[in-house]
This record gives sequence, C-alpha cells and structure tokens, in this order.
Amino acid sequence: MLWPAALVLVALTPGRAPAQPPGELPAHRLQPCRLLGFEHEAVCGQVRRPLDPGAPQGRQIDVHFAVLPALARNKHPDPVFVFAGGPGQSAIDLAGTWSRLLARVSNRRDIVLIDQRGTGRSARLACPELPPTAPMAQTLPPEAQASRLARCREALQQLPHGDLRHYTTWVAMGDVEAVRQALGAPRVNLLGVSYGTRAALEYQRQFPRAVRRLVIDGVAPPDMVLPAAFSADNQAALDGVWTACEADAATCRTLHPGLREEWLALLRSLPREVAVAHPVTGEVERLVLTRELLLGLVRAPLYAPALAAGLPRAVGEAARGRFEALFGLASALQGARGATLAEGMHFSVICTEDVPRMGGGSAAAAGGAAPGAPEGVAPAGADFASVFADQYRRLCAGWPRGDVPAAFYGVPAAPVPALVLSGGGDPVTPPRHGERVARALGAKARHVVVTEAGHGVVGLPCLRDVAFRFVDALDDAAALAVKADCAATLPRPGVFVPPRAAAGARP
Repeated sequence: MLWPAALVLVALTPGRAPAQPPGELPAHRLQPCRLLGFEHEAVCGQVRRPLDPGAPQGRQIDVHFAVLPALARNKHPDPVFVFAGGPGQSAIDLAGTWSRLLARVSNRRDIVLIDQRGTGRSARLACPELPPTAPMAQTLPPEAQASRLARCREALQQLPHGDLRHYTTWVAMGDVEAVRQALGAPRVNLLGVSYGTRAALEYQRQFPRAVRRLVIDGVAPPDMVLPAAFSADNQAALDGVWTACEADAATCRTLHPGLREEWLALLRSLPREVAVAHPVTGEVERLVLTRELLLGLVRAPLYAPALAAGLPRAVGEAARGRFEALFGLASALQGARGATLAEGMHFSVICTEDVPRMGGGSAAAAGGAAPGAPEGVAPAGADFASVFADQYRRLCAGWPRGDVPAAFYGVPAAPVPALVLSGGGDPVTPPRHGERVARALGAKARHVVVTEAGHGVVGLPCLRDVAFRFVDALDDAAALAVKADCAATLPRPGVFVPPRAAAGARP
C-alpha cells in the first residue's frame, strides 16, 4: 500500500469509469499519521478526483487513504486493499480492527485503507447523529426516521460536494484505481466485507489486470437488490434460531417450549402501545410497537450468533409483555467502532443501484418474488414480507439517482484466485449469494461456508488463517489448494441461560 509511482497499464473493460489521469500524489502529500487503535505509525495520503467522472475539470474531491506499513524490511510489492461495509463505513476508522485481523498478512504486505467517496475523510456525506440517550420516540418510528433523513438530504445537497448522484460504487472504484497508481503498486490483493464485497467485485470487473487475489466475505453481489433480499434472508436466519432451539432438548427447548408459537402470537398482537425502559438511560418510555419496529429489533442480533443466542429468552419475555431484553439486544451493536454509517453515502448507493430494480411490492407482500425480479431476490419471508423493501422505497422516493452501466450488474469470470466466504446464519448475505457469485467467478473461485457463523467470518481465528495462507500462497494452484476444514467444526453458541434459570428457577 504505498509506493512511489510506477504506473501499470490495465485493460479497459465495458462499463468502466471514463478514462482519467492517474491521481497525483506529490511526496509532500504522504504524511506520517497516527490512527486510533493502530499502535504503529501509519502513512496517510490523498488523491484529488473529479466529483463527476464525466466532467474531469469540474468540481474536485479529495479521496483519503491510510497505509499500515508492513513490518518486514523486505516486503512484497502487492499490498492488500481493504473495502469496508455499509455502504457507508469508513475503512480508516477501522484501522485498529484490521491491523489485528490481518496481523500475519501485514508482516510482509502493506494494508491500504481507503475511505470510499462519501465516507470518513473523503467528502463525507454524514447526517447529524442523535445521542444514544435520545428518547426512542425520536429515533425508532419510521416517520421520525424519514423526516430526519429528508432534512439531512437537503443539508447535504448544499455542500460543495453535495451532488448525490456521483457516489455510486462504479464511480468510486475509479478512485481506488487512482490510489493504486499513485502508490505504484503493480497489483493488489482485494479484501471486501459485506457491501465491500460489491465494491471489490466491481474493482475487479473494471481493472482485472490490477488484481492478484480476491477475498470476499459476506457477499453482496451487484444484482442482489439489497432491500428486497432482506426479507428471505432475515427469515431464514430467524427460522434457524427457532430450529436450533427446538433441536436443543437439553436446554433451549426445555426453557422455551412453544417458542415459535409465542413469536407468531407476538406478531399478531401488533400494533400496540408498550412501556419499556430505555436501553441507555433506564427511563421508562411509552411507544407504539409496530410490526416493522419489532422485526427491526429482532433482525439486529441475528448478525452475531452470540447475540442471537439471547433471542429465545428475549422473545419469550416480550410475549409476556416485558420488552427490555429485546430492546437491549437490538442496541448491543450500537456505538461499536466502525458501526456508524455515513447515511448520505448509504442512500446514494442503495437508492441508485438497488431500489430502482425492486419493482412493485405486491408480490413480495404475498410471499413471492416480483415478476422478472433479479436472481438475487428470493420469495419473501412469511414474517418479514416486504417490510424493509417498503421502508427503503419510501426513504429513496426523493433521493437523487446517478447512472449505473448495465455491465455493473454482471460478475465476469475471475482472472485470479478468489476466496468466497459465507456464514450459514448470516441474515443479510447468506451462502446463497456467495454460491451464485462463486459460480459466476468460475474455476478460480472457491466458496467456504461456515455453517454456524453469522455476518462476517474472516475475523474468526480459523478463517483468519485461511485468508492469510490464501493471499500468501506463491501461485494460483497453491492458493486454491489452501485447506479450510476448520470451518466445519466451529460450533453454534449455546442459548443464553440467565443465572437464576441455570440454578433451577423458573425462566
């Protein structure tokens, strides 16, 4: 990730961004820097890029990147470029996390973190954040969220870089190529997680000769139609929790008999007014619990199996009118480093690349895929129906939309080895998406499913080592031969048992 210029020509492919001069990176623009969570000195830089790739002399933005230097003096010339999730996460803000996860990789390779345009330090499109102590009535109801987002959109459009049409994935990958050329890296290894997998696939589509290895974890392919896919994928993950509980006769089924029926009864009881203690302040608030709100509360802990293990208890409590456990689980990931999204960038991507391809909502609401729906859309889940698709459709109604080339939605055969990783219990990017992408990538792709994992598996010690050996392998054959047997042995976390229940008291 960071070298003097030695530009490498790459092939032009259909649908790539218009040809641009490589980003210039004068020596004085490369500066030593300190990043939160990273114990060593990093190097930071930026490339100046046109906001609109069709107007190279028009408004410019600075795309920032950070390099976590390799520890060895004799390092490899091909760095690892990390693509963050969201869409809307800052890669640089996650420097501490990535430095730990990629510790073995960084012995001989630089790690490059690029704040994709619209995130972090790169023309950020952020909405004002409400404090975690804000009343739930200000943060949870859909109408409150829509009003806040509309105000944010209007404010963002007043910024010098506020033309929201130019923050799409295919445009942003031209920025990534400018960074590679400015650093003089002959080829790069790509690591994308969640939405970052879409970005990595698009970079490889546009600049195939610049890629050495591809690792994508929790695959969100370009044709996925994110809000529409949520229904089937959330449903499968939630059903997996109920099924695992029913299969655990020794503990979960004993503590929570009839759990699935309790859940369905809870859904049928909505909407209703409930009293619940605020997860942060402890103040009791009254609010209307709708189906949409309940499904959002349940969806959040599904991302992490350790949190999903608490759902049987939380749903059982909610069925008896006590909602604190459910609200607490849903808020457990809030405030985690790197969890904050630049909402303006998030909606600029989703409202342009996904929502226009959703079609009508009637088929989804009836439990089927819309006629002519893209391959990434499956029949809607019985509980989730079209709730989240309708939510995004409303929020995107007034959002400016950019242009997306038709070629963006395809995944060409991989020119280099590709490691595709999926968590079997992932509620948003489950194995069905990874399997489709692996087939499209062809003979040089390998799909590894961690059956009992959730969203994102490369952070697991076992898979961390697999990814290292895949990138470090000397040739393509050795990379594809890397064993990942450990993925099959990782266990599912046991159901949460509160101390009094473990001691024999009634749950």
